[in-house]
Amino acid sequence: MEDEKKGVDRFDWTLAFILFLFLVVSLIAISSAQTHGQYVGNFVFQQVVWYGVGAFIIAFAMLFEPDQYKKLSWILYGFGIFILVFLHFAPESIAEPRNGAKSWFTIPKVGTIQPSEFMKIFLILALSRVISDHHQNYKLKTLKTEFWLLGKLILTTLLPLGMIMLQPDLGTGLVVIAIAAGMMLVSGITWKIIVPVFSVIMSVGAAIILIMIYFPEWVESYIPQYQLARIYSWLDPYSYSSHEGYQLVTSLQAIGSGEIFGKGYMGKEVYVSDRHTDFVFSTIGEEFGFIGASVVICLFFLLIYHLIKVALEANSPFDSYVCAGIITMTTFHVFQNIGMTIQLLPITGIPLPFVSYGGSSLMGNMLAMGIIFSIKFYHKKYMFSTNTED
Repeated sequence: MEDEKKGVDRFDWTLAFILFLFLVVSLIAISSAQTHGQYVGNFVFQQVVWYGVGAFIIAFAMLFEPDQYKKLSWILYGFGIFILVFLHFAPESIAEPRNGAKSWFTIPKVGTIQPSEFMKIFLILALSRVISDHHQNYKLKTLKTEFWLLGKLILTTLLPLGMIMLQPDLGTGLVVIAIAAGMMLVSGITWKIIVPVFSVIMSVGAAIILIMIYFPEWVESYIPQYQLARIYSWLDPYSYSSHEGYQLVTSLQAIGSGEIFGKGYMGKEVYVSDRHTDFVFSTIGEEFGFIGASVVICLFFLLIYHLIKVALEANSPFDSYVCAGIITMTTFHVFQNIGMTIQLLPITGIPLPFVSYGGSSLMGNMLAMGIIFSIKFYHKKYMFSTNTED
């Protein structure tokens, strides 16, 4: 009985309550979005099912201690790479391309599953293993060891990134890059290396954008027209409102028309495609206004704050790095999804974590939360601790 009580006390009830609030937000938004004329089916029921599957994934993930995740990290990473390679060569009968991308397996009577959603978690585990093992093997820091760590992180990231970009899936590829960048920032690599590397990357990115704006004729000879149209429709959506910019224009109209307090539940008037998936934030903004959208954003801030607390209290560097990777992944998802609905960022098809409808995305995020639950559940407090690994 005492062990059961200790188990109950060690369970992360705060995180569970936050996820419950996300479930409520998701069901409210999806239940309204699915009444739009473009949809047929009960997405709310299916989302409840996915959340149930997610709860099972969390329970299963908690069976493994953080040390076991460290031992399994390379196995999971290799399994994820194998699945991505298999997806690339799989026949269309089980991996039918959708919107020009071969990113999903089709499972009869179940639906589709996107392996890259789970590969992101496996990558976080592998990068955390690389960083923790490196610091354990190289107690004395030098520029040589720092560059060696940077090289290992880049090499570990390139393989899954390459396979994901071959699908092609730009949105998930950007998430992978964000995860790698976040892990590099917390890896302990000296800023003498980090600052120049990131400065060069940002300079190249800025230069590409400027070239596309001021020298479009030159760019069009190297980049397909449809890809350029997506970028131009982001920079000036109203000039492309009948085609590529249509979705962004309607999203801006929906969110803007919600004003401060919104139009109320089921009060949507603007037609926005993909209201229940990638553009679920448009539904929230239109029906619940600035106040409702701010509440949802604050809920994400609460989640990130809690994950940071878990990272700071973790028993080992590996656990902290895993938390940092999950924090980076979640933050980028939120920033990118909300940003693309308000023209802050280009549209990339990234869902809003825990809110957008979708099985693979939700299950991947629930696996990440399951690992967080495990880190919190097996956390041990010591009177005197140097917080080092065995």
